[in-house]
Amino acid sequence: MGIENPAKGQDVSKDTAALAEQVRAGSRVALARAITLIESRKPEHRAQTRQLLTLLNAAAGRSHRIGITGVPGVGKSTLIDSLGSYLTGRGHRVAVLAVDPSSSRSGGAILGDKTRMASLAADPNAFIRPSPSSGTLGGVARTTRETILLCEAAGFDVVLVETVGVGQSEVTVAGMVDFFLLLMLAGGGDELQGIKKGVMELADMIAITKADSGNEGPARAAAGDYKAALHILTPPSASWKPPVITISSREGRGLDELWANIVRHRAALEATGEFEAKRRDQDVRWMHAMIEDRMRQVFLSNEAAAAKIAELERHVRAGLMPPSVAADEAASLISGCA
Repeated sequence: MGIENPAKGQDVSKDTAALAEQVRAGSRVALARAITLIESRKPEHRAQTRQLLTLLNAAAGRSHRIGITGVPGVGKSTLIDSLGSYLTGRGHRVAVLAVDPSSSRSGGAILGDKTRMASLAADPNAFIRPSPSSGTLGGVARTTRETILLCEAAGFDVVLVETVGVGQSEVTVAGMVDFFLLLMLAGGGDELQGIKKGVMELADMIAITKADSGNEGPARAAAGDYKAALHILTPPSASWKPPVITISSREGRGLDELWANIVRHRAALEATGEFEAKRRDQDVRWMHAMIEDRMRQVFLSNEAAAAKIAELERHVRAGLMPPSVAADEAASLISGCA
């Protein structure tokens, strides 16, 4: 099965090898093709997907992975458009993965992100990919994790993942990013309390949006309230105390402070070794989530299968195998034991 060295022993097609090389060269067209391939549910595409991810695994992992969430209307897309343009203006390459709510009838999605992010959509150093959630993994697109890897392999050093802002998707996105940004409005009212309570514990920073000219006072007051609330919550990391800032995406104020906090957060976690450990733990957790998603009703109690899964986990934790490739390996083993 080639587990001892996952990159060897695979019969990689010329087309897949060429596509991987084009992605590594930064081709936006090739990147879009690669994402379309991994989004495919056709069984005949799975082998090619495994080959592609394995070829690109070593080139991934170097970006800032940032999750952005907030209730509908908080200004997520406007902030991403402003922040992305701010970063590309400073030499960064920015990928935006916008997870859209899917239609319950057709499975389609409202893919309007490129119209809501007009400046970034026209930026040659930015790449926007709306992804229908298809109702899987808490509303997060089935292949969002793999799309992050592809964008990193293509040279994008900042990956922004926008959530739908409701339900379990926040928990899932927080488990695949380095920094989780929660956007809030001043004077949100009691109707938001249920959303605030759970998500605030996941946040690495809270930003009060729409602090435009004339609304600075209410925004600062809201920031003070959230700072007080954070004192009674356990932060995601002992190495970092989540700050609360105000921001005006329309006027471009607060973007420098926002980015500076993201950079400081990474430096703080890297200094303790927590950053790399978090990445490896996320990889392992994602591998298990995909095993469960693919196997569904298969009962994972067979001793031989469990031993093989533990072996795959060691490879994922060591960074030798992409989680989705490991999940496919495990699924085939368990099917044979069922």
